Amino acid sequence: MPKNDNENKHRREMLRSLSMVSQLGLTVAACIIIGVLLGRWLDNLLNTSPWLLLLFSLLGVVAAFKSLFEFVKKK
Repeated sequence: MPKNDNENKHRREMLRSLSMVSQLGLTVAACIIIGVLLGRWLDNLLNTSPWLLLLFSLLGVVAAFKSLFEFVKKK
C-alpha cells in the first residue's frame, strides 16, 4: 500500500507542476498576442503603421514579464 500512495502523491505533484507551467505559458502568450493585435488594430484605425504595433508589442512583452515575476514571487 505505501508504494501506491507514493505513486499517487508523485502524480499529483507532477500534475500540479504541469498546470503551473501551462498557466504561466498561456499568460505570457496572451499578454504578447493582445499587445500585437491591439497595436495592429490601432495602426489600421489611425494609419500610423508600424509605430503603434511596435509600441503595443513592447507593452505586451513588459506585461508578460510583470506577470512572470508576480507569479514567481507568489509561488
